[in-house]
Amino acid sequence: MLTLTVNPTIDLNAQVEQVVAERKLRCRQPRREPGGGGINVSRALQRLGGESTALYLAGGPTGEMLRQLLGAEGVRQRVIPLEGWARENVIVFEERSGQQYRFGMPGPEVREPEWRYCLAEVAASDPTPAYLVVSGSMVPGMPADFFAHLTRTAKELGARLVVDTSGEALRRAAEAGAYLLKPNLREFRALVGSELTDEREQEAAGRRLIEQGACEVILLSLGAGGARLITAAGSEHIRTPTVPIRSKVGAGDSSVAGMVLGLARGLEVREAARFGVAAGAAAVMTEGTELCRREDAERLYAHLRAEMAAR
Repeated sequence: MLTLTVNPTIDLNAQVEQVVAERKLRCRQPRREPGGGGINVSRALQRLGGESTALYLAGGPTGEMLRQLLGAEGVRQRVIPLEGWARENVIVFEERSGQQYRFGMPGPEVREPEWRYCLAEVAASDPTPAYLVVSGSMVPGMPADFFAHLTRTAKELGARLVVDTSGEALRRAAEAGAYLLKPNLREFRALVGSELTDEREQEAAGRRLIEQGACEVILLSLGAGGARLITAAGSEHIRTPTVPIRSKVGAGDSSVAGMVLGLARGLEVREAARFGVAAGAAAVMTEGTELCRREDAERLYAHLRAEMAAR
């Protein structure tokens, strides 16, 4: 598997007793971790026992730090050098309230030779990946038709394209066509231009997208409610197991990793979606941006299978 992150980040995690305006806040326990959608999918895949290569665009001292952090975790990586520095995000846990504050920074401007080199690197992948996962936000300077180029490249490789992004990038990905789209409900509503007030409307909207060639599979994230799997054959609501909530960071990326790993291992799409939901729930159980643990994901997946069998 190959993951692509065009706007990676270093996540700086810290804790503070209380967030108060106009006051110098003394943070505790700072740590830095590699981040960005596709990078987190690769990190989660490794934790789940899978293998992937993380392809990403990064430059400057922060880009070098990102390379070192991923190397320390043993994640296979290929770096596309940029002139601009890789961004940093700040995640602060407020101890008094138990709330988490997330500050996302913009990425560096990407020039045309850099994004074209990115496409060439995808095309040159050896061995050819069965799945190409593109996850995370777009970066300034990326052209509107980037997903059209990427879709053509994936089809030429024979790779199934999995997309987890939002806004204009998600719309463009749907126009270009993919194998799997993983929006949340807010993103899905914006994509189809409807409020989707009930499950029947969600399924109908998803089926229309599939009929129009936007994708073959939709895994609609419902947050604490789990996910809705939509294919040409129908729809299924997969409820998330009840777990202790420690951090929601990385749950979506872990869910993508779980589903793609399930598919790569030959699971039928519904079973792969269940494993994805289990991996997402497992990530919620960990601190900060730690992502999922294999033992938790497998235990929760067994629980979901047992629940399904008992119905």
